[in-house]
Amino acid sequence: MKGTTFGEVFAVKEFRVLFGGFALLVGGDSIKMLALSVLVYARTGSAGLSAAAYMAGWLPFIVGGLFLLSLADRLPPRALMVTGEVVRAVTCLLLAYGGLPVWAMLALVLVTGLFTPVFFAARAAMLPDVLPGDAFVLGRSVLNVASASAQIAGLAAGGAFLAVAGPSGALATTAGLAAVAAVVLRAGLPHRAARGAARAGAVRETLRVNRLLLADGRVRGLLLAGWLPCVCLAGAEAMVVPYLGGQGQAGVVLAAAAGGMAAGEFAVGRFAAPGLRERLSFPLAVLLGVPWVGFALGPGIAWAAVLAAVATAGLSYQLGLQRRFVESVPEEVRGQAFGLQSSGLMTGQAAGAALVGALGEAIAPGPAIAVAGGAGVLVALALAGVLRPGGVREAAPRL
Repeated sequence: MKGTTFGEVFAVKEFRVLFGGFALLVGGDSIKMLALSVLVYARTGSAGLSAAAYMAGWLPFIVGGLFLLSLADRLPPRALMVTGEVVRAVTCLLLAYGGLPVWAMLALVLVTGLFTPVFFAARAAMLPDVLPGDAFVLGRSVLNVASASAQIAGLAAGGAFLAVAGPSGALATTAGLAAVAAVVLRAGLPHRAARGAARAGAVRETLRVNRLLLADGRVRGLLLAGWLPCVCLAGAEAMVVPYLGGQGQAGVVLAAAAGGMAAGEFAVGRFAAPGLRERLSFPLAVLLGVPWVGFALGPGIAWAAVLAAVATAGLSYQLGLQRRFVESVPEEVRGQAFGLQSSGLMTGQAAGAALVGALGEAIAPGPAIAVAGGAGVLVALALAGVLRPGGVREAAPRL
């Protein structure tokens, strides 16, 4: 079967709008969390509070993913995405110029962040509508590459803005990017009606649909296949800084990891036909863990960067799961399904970093990275039936 090309994907106006808004979102959030962390540290001198500020933007994914995701299907997607950008702009301006105490700043980030999974889910669920069939998979590949690039650019730009304008100026810049994204999304996307009807309260409906999705063997298997290898990867990456003694050399290795991810996504998305892409999911998931085992030998920075880049190239295994995931969930709850996928991924990565971090305290960072890599290989082998196409065949869950 002939695959879609990048040119065909970018020829779709709605995708170009989603792509631009997504790049602004990821880059702006990287600046925001860096600036907030620096601002909190400048006011308190506490490394712990600074780290908490950096992570505060991701913690709400747990609560929002559990209780609010049904809103992604009950409200029009364009309105949700635009609202998300407006909320982000107002939040950044309050953080920058509201004169809030530190506790109030962290509370503001946590409360407004509760709806972030909903905004992300609306965007993800709209992509199969804009790019049907194999074009959707290639579109996800493009967005994944954009995410890695925007994170690197956002962190670099954040450092520059912090040096020139300070934390408040950097936060104001993020607010400006969010405002631009809101205008782009509002002007560039047509109105689409909500895909699902309200059956109960948002919290009750979210819990009900989450239970149904997780009870279905095919959906549960695909969710676990998307989550668990990445849990091990996050644990390994979390140990890179302590492995290199907390020095700036860790940035080289982490940048190489981001580059490897982008290269893998591009190569598999561009050159692998749809059927081959799905057959590659299993070996690429194994590849995600194997190179980290090499850290047991104590590689220097050059080899550490090579190993990290090769490992993260394996993240492209997820492209072979995307079509099957879309086909496995009912269209009327597609937004919630994608939101559950991303919320579980965020939660699992945080747990993986914490677990391997504790292991690193006990046995040293290098061996802990090797253990995380070995665990990733074992997880991939255990999920082989799901990672291989045709491994699990069940009807979509009935709602």
